[in-house]
Amino acid sequence: MTTIRDVARLAGVSISTVSLALNSPKRVGVETLDRIQQAIKSTGYRIDPVAQTLARGRSSLIGFVSANLGNMFFGDIRREIEHQALDHGYFVLIADSSGRADLERALLERLEAQKIAGIALAANGRGEEYATFLRDFKTPIVMFDQKVEGAERDFVGSDNPLTTTILTEHLLQLGHRRIGFISGPSGLHTADERLKGFMDTMAGAGAEIDPSLVVEGGYTRTGGHAQAMRLLTRRDRPTAIIGANNMMGLAALQVMQEMGFRCPDDVSLAMVDDVPWSNVITPRITMVVQDAQKLGELAAQRLLARIASPEAAAEPPQDFILTPKFVRGESTRRL
Repeated sequence: MTTIRDVARLAGVSISTVSLALNSPKRVGVETLDRIQQAIKSTGYRIDPVAQTLARGRSSLIGFVSANLGNMFFGDIRREIEHQALDHGYFVLIADSSGRADLERALLERLEAQKIAGIALAANGRGEEYATFLRDFKTPIVMFDQKVEGAERDFVGSDNPLTTTILTEHLLQLGHRRIGFISGPSGLHTADERLKGFMDTMAGAGAEIDPSLVVEGGYTRTGGHAQAMRLLTRRDRPTAIIGANNMMGLAALQVMQEMGFRCPDDVSLAMVDDVPWSNVITPRITMVVQDAQKLGELAAQRLLARIASPEAAAEPPQDFILTPKFVRGESTRRL
């Protein structure tokens, strides 16, 4: 049976260099890496994942846990983390918590039992007890999109208050004052921050806020549809609606079409984040878009650094906040 020693002998390098090439190929010189790869091909060497896990004390797996893998936003982040992980010799194990904090915690515990190397987490758990659970978790964790205050973990996300500040200011400039807002789940980091961006911007403009126009859609298409229906069946319906995420924004457009409203002639619409095939949706929705690829890249880089180095693992946690981008569509108009 071919061993790593045979590969090292044929490539003319040490066993540790072969190991480094297998686990962190970017840290090995191009010529050396090529010799090692040729030696692996010639000898037919195959990595034994069980032996590798025993030697390292952890596997070559990285966990990815989020609430809705069907959402394009999370899919784009996952894809970038996978690319970064593969470049460093890791494979990503994907888990969907369906937005349930109890399932999310069970998934994290199961991943730790598998001696996972690290975890990229879009947390749906919240509160001090959950923060303590994450803080005491032995496996490296980098949170993205959703932050748990007090968890003391690296966080990669967008400027969430700015996402809805931009959209609200845009609608105010178009003359809208009666604006409906479909929010995410109360208590969730992004939902609270996006709601704050809306409320602060309205208040700052001296626009009266009708509390009954601020509704919670749970970040789901079903919830967004139900809440948009409530808003649009009112006699005093809003002149514009903001969806705090793409699923709810798209659901609001669906309700408008089902009820025979023209967007934006009857009701304007804006939302946070893009959706697949948005260029063929009529009208093209006005939105603020997060840089999912960059979020995934930063989350992966931070997690891989924590895994690779005891010094990096001991560093204080950091927040990395990106600025979102405004994309003007045809779904908003001046009153």
